[in-house]
Amino acid sequence: MRFRTVRTRPDIRHAAAHRSLQTVGAEHCTDCRGLYEESAWRCPSTVDGDILISRWVDGRSFHRYEKAVSPSDRHVIGVALKTTRLKLTRGPKTIFDGVMPAGTVHVTGPSRLLIAEFSAECEFIHFHVSNDYLRKRQDAVRLGLTKPTDLNDLIVRDPLAELLARTLLESDNKTDRLYAESVGQTLVMHIARMELSRPIANALPKWRLKRVREYVNAHLDDALSLADLAAVAGLSRMHFAGQFRAATGFRPHEYLLYQRIESAKSMLSGTDMPLAQVALSVGFQAQPHFSTVFKRLTGQSPKRWRRATKSEC
Repeated sequence: MRFRTVRTRPDIRHAAAHRSLQTVGAEHCTDCRGLYEESAWRCPSTVDGDILISRWVDGRSFHRYEKAVSPSDRHVIGVALKTTRLKLTRGPKTIFDGVMPAGTVHVTGPSRLLIAEFSAECEFIHFHVSNDYLRKRQDAVRLGLTKPTDLNDLIVRDPLAELLARTLLESDNKTDRLYAESVGQTLVMHIARMELSRPIANALPKWRLKRVREYVNAHLDDALSLADLAAVAGLSRMHFAGQFRAATGFRPHEYLLYQRIESAKSMLSGTDMPLAQVALSVGFQAQPHFSTVFKRLTGQSPKRWRRATKSEC
């Protein structure tokens, strides 16, 4: 099996990026261990092989659009490595709209135009899998007894997929073709098995979700509980938790933490408020807990994040 690993870098000049894609390739594609620099979202250089892996990192936080068409002979499996905010659409259909947590998996079928509206930093690993290879893995799971189900627009949060994708970023693995190949094969088989138990859950209706979001934003400094949020939605705790996760990809507590950190970012970048006061203002009872959560979600301590943000101004 021929295999390629591709690393991507953000670049605002997408026209130049797309032109560069036309020149990346023939003289390098003989080196299966090479890392190919890409600048267009979900658009690695054209190469053969059952599985191609690419990385997209975009540090921009302002609102912007990206679009791509998946190849006619491939599915694209995207794994989010950083929590982001985006809207995915295809024509009039909205695929996803909201905060996408790290570890979210999204499968796009062949020949599909996908438009993304990003409004936060993001990082994705994309597995471009040939249709024939994926179909064989699905057949192996079903022993050929049932027809493979269309995986297009499967969206699910999956810790194993996230773990597999993250291992590709370790320094010793970035240029290890055999390791990348094994990771790709493992992920594809995992997706094929996952599809058998594809969850069918009712998402929280938009009007209930809007009510909960507005309540959270207005009471970030309060000690909010699951019971509080369920009451705002008018549901039992059990029904609310399941429907909220189906609608947002977050457990209610995770969503609350994310919103608190987003609010803290505004305070850190726009004021000189002491960290302890920022922590209390967004609902944390102690600065150490605030700092731990902030670093887990952003990759930096509050102090370092504030310094880096202000140095850019």
